[in-house]
Amino acid sequence: MEQQINKQYFNDAQLYMLNMDCRDEVVVAGRGLGKGAIQARRLQSCFQGMPGSMGGFVAPSVKRCLTNILPSMLIHLERWGFKRDIHYVVGKKPWKKLHWKSPIFTPANWENTISFYNGSVCNVISQDRSGTSNSMSLDYLIIDEAKFINFEQLKDETFQSNRGNEMYFSSFPLHHGMTITSDMPITKKGSWFLSYRDKMDPELVQLIEGIVYQLWKLRMKRDKQPERAPQIDKQIDYLNRQLSFFRSKCLLYKEYSSIENLALLGEEFIRRAKRDLPPLTFATSIMCMRIGISADGFYGGMREDVNIYTAPNESRLNLQAVNGGKIEDDCRLDSDLDPNLPLIIAFDANNLINWLVVGQVGRDGKLRVLKSFFVKYERKLPELVEDFHHYYRYHKRRQVVFYYDSTFVGNNYALHNNDFHKDIEQTLRRLQWSVRPKYIGNPLDHLVKNDLINRMFRGRAKHTVLINRDNNPDLLISITSAGVYNGKKDKRGEKLAETEEDKLEGRTDGSDAFDTLCIGVERFPVAQTAGVLPITYSS
Repeated sequence: MEQQINKQYFNDAQLYMLNMDCRDEVVVAGRGLGKGAIQARRLQSCFQGMPGSMGGFVAPSVKRCLTNILPSMLIHLERWGFKRDIHYVVGKKPWKKLHWKSPIFTPANWENTISFYNGSVCNVISQDRSGTSNSMSLDYLIIDEAKFINFEQLKDETFQSNRGNEMYFSSFPLHHGMTITSDMPITKKGSWFLSYRDKMDPELVQLIEGIVYQLWKLRMKRDKQPERAPQIDKQIDYLNRQLSFFRSKCLLYKEYSSIENLALLGEEFIRRAKRDLPPLTFATSIMCMRIGISADGFYGGMREDVNIYTAPNESRLNLQAVNGGKIEDDCRLDSDLDPNLPLIIAFDANNLINWLVVGQVGRDGKLRVLKSFFVKYERKLPELVEDFHHYYRYHKRRQVVFYYDSTFVGNNYALHNNDFHKDIEQTLRRLQWSVRPKYIGNPLDHLVKNDLINRMFRGRAKHTVLINRDNNPDLLISITSAGVYNGKKDKRGEKLAETEEDKLEGRTDGSDAFDTLCIGVERFPVAQTAGVLPITYSS
């Protein structure tokens, strides 16, 4: 029976990283480059090269892992011929009828593992689950979305688990290796892995490149001169041994923009990303540009370790729920959502971009920013409200407290026809939401606003403000990049002519909607009682 060849396409960046296959690889790349393929190939190299081994797949949160990261990696394994429940099992102990080999060390919890036919296992380690890497003896690490990883936790818990088992795998070049992937960070805390660029040995990298090239030439020569195959194979074996040794000593760091995968993404993807994403998001997440963010910005009171949190609903977010595709992302995945309390919303409107920020004041008196949305260009406020409704359609108490200021009275440039606040209320009611509008007057003076919100960040106001990191990635960029000029939020750029590199809609709009939410909650509280309104919704 003739063996079938499974041909797969890899872009230049993927091919380079996979051919180098160094023990430690750090890939900083834009969205759509294909980091999932790199992770999947590294995982395959490790579980096949070290039968019975135990690896660790590290993600900043279980929600990001199960809705974005892990499905992509498993899809690549499927494309390469690995079938679920035949070659690998997700989230449960392999059953005896599979007749698989046993791992060298049995996992303490099979619910957080991916198991393979040769006895290898990979533990899914989510940093918002404390202690998930404690007491493990890992043989390799794969770390994704590194810009959201808590480095201190990684260093104290997971790095120390990447140890042992030298008696089994010391000859394998990737043993105790790391694969780190991310797009470009914008915060100092999220930039921990950028330092690996300075730790790379360029001469060692060039040596490995040369050996890989020589091996390619020898294989081409063997194909053309089959009569010399035994002699050429000896040369190939010698170079492979040399290559294995040098790979085991090498750290490789590379940065790539999304344009590296233009053949698959297409020019239209890049154009639409530039058009639709806020400029800072486009620069970091697509173009992979290093951006300097001022440490003394308008929201200087925000502390990442205090005001930023994750809240996965682990009853729905588990490995068994990943069935070869993505888990539907809606409010049922969020454990910070109180089903018996109303949602609090605030907007910012612009000709080109419109933002909606959603929060709740919990029973502990803290304002949690649950999620944020934005729409651009032809999509206006009605479409933004519909996006909100689609995400929260399963929320039990179908009531919103809607804060708005004087800029939402008598204006309609962010609508198809109607007044801002009236149209929002009408759209919500049409979607079967009860609305409690609350007018807060003219926008607050910037100096007063700065003092008020930073006191909320520091816990020195009536309400401490907390932000769900998983559900507010672009809002956090807007907040962390907001500068200060003469004690006020720096809005000087809004007076400048719009350019392709400095679009009007990417300057402060998301943070302005956040401001309205904070001011409304702190200065104009609306009494709320726990309970469920009689309005119901059938999904």
